[in-house]
Amino acid sequence: MTSTHYILQIETATQVCSVALSANGETVAFIDLDEPNVHASRLTLLVTELLQKTGLSFGNLSAVAVSKGPGSYTGLRIGVSTAKGLCYAADLPLIGIDTLEGMTAGFIANYSPIAGNAKLCPMVDARRMEVFTAVYDGQLQPISSPAAAIIDAQSFGYLDAGQRIILFGSGADKLDALFVANEQVEVVAGFRNSAAHFSLPAYQAFLAEEFADVAYFEPYYLKDFVATTPKKAGRSS
Repeated sequence: MTSTHYILQIETATQVCSVALSANGETVAFIDLDEPNVHASRLTLLVTELLQKTGLSFGNLSAVAVSKGPGSYTGLRIGVSTAKGLCYAADLPLIGIDTLEGMTAGFIANYSPIAGNAKLCPMVDARRMEVFTAVYDGQLQPISSPAAAIIDAQSFGYLDAGQRIILFGSGADKLDALFVANEQVEVVAGFRNSAAHFSLPAYQAFLAEEFADVAYFEPYYLKDFVATTPKKAGRSS
């Protein structure tokens, strides 16, 4: 008889605060909260709500998986620190999931008729026209490594005739007008990150015992965090 391995999954790399529970690679339940600046106040509450919803406890879990980045500096820091704390408290192994790989796994699972033989390009919004991005094929094999890139109309000029690439994620939503006349580049708007997207990659990592060192695991920020100081409001005379 095959054992059931439940994995708690946490995704906080973007504005979406998301938790999910999977069983042997299949999503059992998830909660996505798409609101700004709620990670710190709501994440642990969502975990509690999810376990209550499924009737499970930490004693039923086999591991905790967390989106490790790239993405929002603050969101990743909150997600990873919460996942590490849960692993310490419940003595569970920790699995780190590349954010862009998790997004692509979710896209393949939910948009397979659209994907076809196209290259897949997940994008996390950084600032202005910059995104965190990578390129995968339809079998989730990486074509290019994660990078911070500034996107312009010539960014995908390397595509051969007949090749297509699909852009999706929070970073792609702002690019629709840029590629509206380019038949080789398709922007799928409205795709949102979710912890449910990496149920299969998390389970595969669990079976391969690809566990992170809980004591030393850190988010993959990809680029240094730059703090900004709010401008002072002008004085009225």
